[in-house]
Amino acid sequence: MSAKIIDGKLISKKILEEIKIEFEILKKKKNIIPGIALILIGNNPASQIYVSSKAKICNELGFHSAIERVDEKISESDLLNIINKFNSNKSIHGILVQLPLPKHIDENKIIEAIDYKKDVDGFHPINVGKLVLGQKCFIPCTPLGIYELLLRYQIETSGKHIVIIGRSNIVGKPIANLLLQKNSGNATVTIIHTGTKNISSFTKEANILIAAIGKQNFVTKEMVKENCVVIDVGINRTTDKKIVGDVDFENVKEIVSAITPVPGGVGPMTIAMLVKNTFSAAFENEKF
Repeated sequence: MSAKIIDGKLISKKILEEIKIEFEILKKKKNIIPGIALILIGNNPASQIYVSSKAKICNELGFHSAIERVDEKISESDLLNIINKFNSNKSIHGILVQLPLPKHIDENKIIEAIDYKKDVDGFHPINVGKLVLGQKCFIPCTPLGIYELLLRYQIETSGKHIVIIGRSNIVGKPIANLLLQKNSGNATVTIIHTGTKNISSFTKEANILIAAIGKQNFVTKEMVKENCVVIDVGINRTTDKKIVGDVDFENVKEIVSAITPVPGGVGPMTIAMLVKNTFSAAFENEKF
């Protein structure tokens, strides 16, 4: 037995094509062009690549993107002023501040400064609260991408036991809340983390296992049950500079029913969901 490969590249491409069609209709009817501001602090190579790739995809679709590159020594007040500038800019519908931030800047203060209606990353406390309550909101891009993969591969979640490894605010907590909701998962969800004892006893019970712990090949064949669906969120660089996930892909794929590869699984979906959130922000903002 060998698992079905859940192809994030393929699905993200389809989603972007769908957004392109919807955008052309919106542009023709109301002359609305979605705009996103991407704020990059410092010269972190990985962050530069992420921001550039996000801007490139938005531009290819015909969206407006503005990249604001600032020195890593920027003061917190100056960064807040930049955010306020984009908050009041009607041509900008989405604002993303690339994390992580320099240590002298309060990440929570920066996230809270973004107008929650432009918070396409889904990290603002208002959007987080709405997600917990099951209300309409911006959902963080990686969890939303995972949800879309499950939907489009017709992987049943209702009544299933979903085990999530990792409790981060970016992936673990939001995907748990999303899949708990009656109308968007209806699953029984367990979160396990560094404080959990006997982790394998939980992972072996999972119908769907989501690994988001940031440890190379952490999930082994012995930790999963047959026919489980495995979603690997991890991005880890090996000593020979290869990118691998949190799951021992080659061995685990032999016993599970479906699995995401790394790279090419969840990663492309994250950017596609950012584009989707930006389009939604433009559409919602211009309705009134």
